[in-house]
Amino acid sequence: MRRTREPAGAAGLTEVSDVRDVAVIEAPSVLGLRPTGVEESPRALLGAGLAERLGAVRAGRVEPPAYDSRRDPDTGVLNPDGIAAYSPALADAVGGVLDHGRFPVVLGGDCSVLLGSLLALRRRGGRNGLLFLDGHTDFYQPAAEPTGEVASMELALATGRGPDVLADLEGRGPLVRDEDVVALGFRDEEESAAAGMQPLPAELHAMDLYDVRALGVDRAAGSAVDLLAADRPGGADGYWIHLDADVLDDAIMPAVDYRMPDGLTWRELETVLRTALSCPGAVGFEVTIFNPRLDPDGSIAARLTECLVRAFRAA
Repeated sequence: MRRTREPAGAAGLTEVSDVRDVAVIEAPSVLGLRPTGVEESPRALLGAGLAERLGAVRAGRVEPPAYDSRRDPDTGVLNPDGIAAYSPALADAVGGVLDHGRFPVVLGGDCSVLLGSLLALRRRGGRNGLLFLDGHTDFYQPAAEPTGEVASMELALATGRGPDVLADLEGRGPLVRDEDVVALGFRDEEESAAAGMQPLPAELHAMDLYDVRALGVDRAAGSAVDLLAADRPGGADGYWIHLDADVLDDAIMPAVDYRMPDGLTWRELETVLRTALSCPGAVGFEVTIFNPRLDPDGSIAARLTECLVRAFRAA
């Protein structure tokens, strides 16, 4: 894999640099999915002006190893060795941003980039949390995942469940504890149960889409942040925010590979992100799964960029 560095965002275009000192990392890996277009997401979001509007520096691009479409017979997943090599490289990039006192924004790629992001935090010690915003729970075990895609099992791997090559990166064990995870907005219970996905652990805080609607998005977002806050007894020292674009309503976000009806509105997502980003415990952010090939006129990329910028600006 190859890392390159790029110049800082242009002066005069800053909108939110006074809120967070943001550094953007491109992570165009589809090792956990398929090369269907998700790898073009960083370029599309940057082309829509995301870095400039966040007042962000460009902290480089972490290139993945070659994709292998063969399912590994020993682990039952696609590209286990590639992801095991890519995750430390991405962790190096995220760690470098944190070392400079900046706020990393990782532009994936598929959801397997979460492993590299969390590995960067795990290397730094302490106890880290995760706000997991995804239309799916991504808690599959290899035997239940139909094609072996790690992008359907990254939350399980991050909590230490699965083949050691990915669930025990650098011998560090789970990257995050069950009780330090809040999964919010998912809506795949029937689908995952029918496929035989392992159940979510009782200690993991789960708020599906219907819980969010029942509570109201403001209260749900506040509860999620409270569960991750460092000042609660036994709380994490900080938390990472993972955003999969398919947490959004399919009617407004059709540019994803695995579509499902319903989902969060733009306003609801902005509320959740604004609440999460406004807490000093937030230490980094990533966006995954957006597929620009399913957005031929660029309008969805522009709207997603607007949502992210508004959330950062209001935090």
